[in-house]
Amino acid sequence: MSLRQFEYFVTIAEEESMTRAAARLNVTQPALSHQLAALERHLGINLFARTGRSVRLTMAGHAVLPHARATLAAADRAKLAAVEAMDLMRGELRVATVYSISLGLLPIVLSWWTASHPEVDLRLAEHRHADAMAHAVLTADADVAIGPLPAGWHGPRVSLGREEFVVALAADDPLAGSTAPDLSVLAGRRWVHYSRDNGLAAILDRACDEAGFSPSAAVRVEQTASAPALAAAGIGPSLVPSNMLAPDFPGGVMRLRHPPHRELAVFGSAEGGRASERVLMTFDDVARRWREQQGPQP
Repeated sequence: MSLRQFEYFVTIAEEESMTRAAARLNVTQPALSHQLAALERHLGINLFARTGRSVRLTMAGHAVLPHARATLAAADRAKLAAVEAMDLMRGELRVATVYSISLGLLPIVLSWWTASHPEVDLRLAEHRHADAMAHAVLTADADVAIGPLPAGWHGPRVSLGREEFVVALAADDPLAGSTAPDLSVLAGRRWVHYSRDNGLAAILDRACDEAGFSPSAAVRVEQTASAPALAAAGIGPSLVPSNMLAPDFPGGVMRLRHPPHRELAVFGSAEGGRASERVLMTFDDVARRWREQQGPQP
C-alpha cells in the first residue's frame, strides 16, 4: 500500500466516477484503475461496485474509507511539521537566559547546539531575574529559555540537571577548600551580595535565613560576574553558582554539605504547541551531554 493508492481511493469514493477522479488527479484512467486494483489485491477485498460508468463503495470500502482519510491527514501533518522544522532550522532562535547562566553553562550549551545547527542565527536576551526570563517566553519575546526552571512550569522542557551553589572566598581564607556543614560558619562575615533586582540576591538571603542568620552586605553588585571576583579579592564571601567558576578561578572555594541548588532546563511555552516542542527536541542531545559532563548528582 502507498499514500498515492489511498489518495486515489479517496478521490474515487468522493467523485463516484473513475473518469472524474482521473481528471481531478490529473492522471490517466488506466493508471488510476491500475493503482486501485493493486490496492484491492493488497487488501484482499473489493472496495467498489462498478455499475456502468459510476462506482459505489462496497461495505468493505465504507469501512476502509475513514482510515484512508486519517492516513492521508497524518501524512499532511507530518509534511507540515517537516516544513516548519526546516524553516526553523534556517531562521532565528531567540534565547532568553539569566546573567549567572550566561557566565557558566550557556556558552558550552550553545556552542554544542550551534555546531549541529550552524544555519540558525541566535538572538540572546540576558535577564537579571529568572522571573523576567520566564516572562519573555510566556509573552513570545523568546522562543526558549535556558536557565532556572520556574516552579510549576507547564510548558515543554528539557532538563539540564541540578546546579549547586558554592561559597567563593579569598584564596588565603581559612575556610577555602573546606566542606562546612552549612553557612552558619560565615554568620559573622560581611558578604559580597547582589543587587535586590538580581535573582541571586533572594537565593543568598534564603540560604542564610535557613542557616539562622541574615547576611550583612559589604557591597552589592549589579553584575553577577563581579561577585566571585570581589570575593577572591578578599572583600567578603559570596554565594555563587558552581558553574560560574572557571578552573583557573584565583580565589578559594568552600563547598557546603547541603548546598543550595536550582533546577536548570531548556524550556518553552505551552502556547507554542508542537513548534515549541520541536525546538526543545533539538536540545535533547546537548542536554544529555551536559548532564554527563556534570556527573552523577545526589
